[in-house]
Amino acid sequence: MKSRKFVDSVILYAIGGRGGDGCLSFRREKYIARGGPDGGDGGNGGSVILRADREVDSLLRLYFMPHQRAESGTHGKGKQLYGRAGRDLMVLVPCGTEVWNAETHTMLTDIVKHGEEFVAARGGKGGKGNMHWKTATHQAPTEHTPGEEGEAATLRLELKLIADAGLVGLPNAGKSSLLAAISDAHPKIAAYPFTTLNPIIGTLVFDEYDRFTIADLPGLIKGASEGIGLGDAFLRHVERAPMLIYVIDMAGTDMRNPTQDYLDLQQEIEAYREDLLDRPALIVANKMDMPEAKENIKEFRKRTRKRPLMVSALTGEGLDKLKDAIAKLRKKSRGENAQA
Repeated sequence: MKSRKFVDSVILYAIGGRGGDGCLSFRREKYIARGGPDGGDGGNGGSVILRADREVDSLLRLYFMPHQRAESGTHGKGKQLYGRAGRDLMVLVPCGTEVWNAETHTMLTDIVKHGEEFVAARGGKGGKGNMHWKTATHQAPTEHTPGEEGEAATLRLELKLIADAGLVGLPNAGKSSLLAAISDAHPKIAAYPFTTLNPIIGTLVFDEYDRFTIADLPGLIKGASEGIGLGDAFLRHVERAPMLIYVIDMAGTDMRNPTQDYLDLQQEIEAYREDLLDRPALIVANKMDMPEAKENIKEFRKRTRKRPLMVSALTGEGLDKLKDAIAKLRKKSRGENAQA
């Protein structure tokens, strides 16, 4: 089955509905000699509203439909009848969507929580009917006003996935296999680089009430911060994650050096955003079922002075210990945040 396109950045052209015109009308009824002005007001135009929805995981719809216009209000009528207000246009976006002014490059809001809303373009006000201008000395006013145009806004929407942890690693490190082994995710798994082309969210269930989400990012390679490979475009999705999980191919597949892989990963993350290195992190030595991994981990410990968790996504070795380590680091991270 062909996978659905993942879109995490779009330009949105939002236009509020136009307000309806005010009405010019005079009362005309049988046996009433002098009917006064009775033109009603036009209805207000609808607004374009962005709403965060947890069931939406991509900006795909807006990628294909970037122009979003709310309904206009209807014109006022005689007999002091007001025009109907235009319906608001509700545009659903993923939780974690940043809204930027595309022209000034300033961030307007960050829509994070489910149900949170932001008015992207307000509708225009309805015009006034001529009934508003009647006075003792001005019995037959013809003044009335047109409805106002709705706001027009050019916005840039950027999605930053909300997850408890971000999986980072080089291509073929086994991130997707690891995520599939410990969570409910079903990412594409294959023995070639850049199998993961989109960020994928998996949920790790500790017990009936405690759930932990992990974002699997496309593989990084040396030079990603300079646009090599898939570049660092997807690293924005770990910016919200309070934890990082480094996945290292300890078997050294394709003649790679696991220790250098880890150092390269840190270098690319630092080049993207230096403070990400300060976040709580776990280092996972994957593919420990392979003979080469036993020798490579000795060099890794010596050069990095780190003691990674040894696992095999293929055989299941060490996965329970990994889950326990994630739970402990999560509690520690929450405790530190609570004290801050």
